[in-house]
Amino acid sequence: MRQLVTVIGLLLSLFTTGSALAQDRYVHFAFDNATYHGMVKGDEIRLLSAGLFPLSEPTGESLKLAQVTILPPTEPQKVFAVGMNFASHLSSRASGSPPVFLKLPSSLTAHNTSIRRPDGADNLHFEGELVLVIGKTAKHISEEEAPSYIFGVTAGNDLTERSWQRRDLQWLRAKAADGFGPVGPYIATGLDYNNTVITTRLNDKIVQQENTRNMIHSPAKVVSYLSTYFTLEPGDLIFMGTPGKTKALKNGDEVSVEIDGVGKLSNQIVSSTGGSAN
Repeated sequence: MRQLVTVIGLLLSLFTTGSALAQDRYVHFAFDNATYHGMVKGDEIRLLSAGLFPLSEPTGESLKLAQVTILPPTEPQKVFAVGMNFASHLSSRASGSPPVFLKLPSSLTAHNTSIRRPDGADNLHFEGELVLVIGKTAKHISEEEAPSYIFGVTAGNDLTERSWQRRDLQWLRAKAADGFGPVGPYIATGLDYNNTVITTRLNDKIVQQENTRNMIHSPAKVVSYLSTYFTLEPGDLIFMGTPGKTKALKNGDEVSVEIDGVGKLSNQIVSSTGGSAN
């Protein structure tokens, strides 16, 4: 029986990541004082009749990408993140539980928005990451079941103020201040997220690049683990950890995170307008 369950789980995983959802890209955007979801085809957006959860039908109408303002791809109730998930950055035990923490939904910001550094954030680092998008309600699910609950993936930048991270009791300020969660621009479905490349560029120079197959804790393991303690809901996001080294950002720096099959997320760091903070 156990072998049968494992085989069924593997088949579900293959079906979900390969053929259950076609290899498409979706975008959440604003146009003419309203918000919409659409399917991206080249430089066009094919409007959907409603949202992504469940996936709605195209209306037959379309817009040019250049006409719209791209928004964060979902409006999540919860935003999780995994730490120490690449040996090239920081390692955790593969046999242990994934080290997880929370970002706030209010920390999210969209592609091409400027990130205004908070007062006193003098040691702000980029962290380019794969981000999972939950597609249906999940509670107490197994690793074998987990892929069927992942709608797709997007790109994210887990901006982190290292001095605050070391100083504070929790990482709330360091990881979840306003603007510290750039995400987008698109959600890709049908992508083999266990074997794709994350590339982070700082002012067009590659500063991080690694394949997701090197993740210590897989997406399926992380989703299953989180569902033990939290009810995962459609649109919830999970940042999956950063590879390689990071460095402090200066005002005017532009950071882009590109994931094969997803697209490029770009944001610029700008100065704060207030005084200093500790």
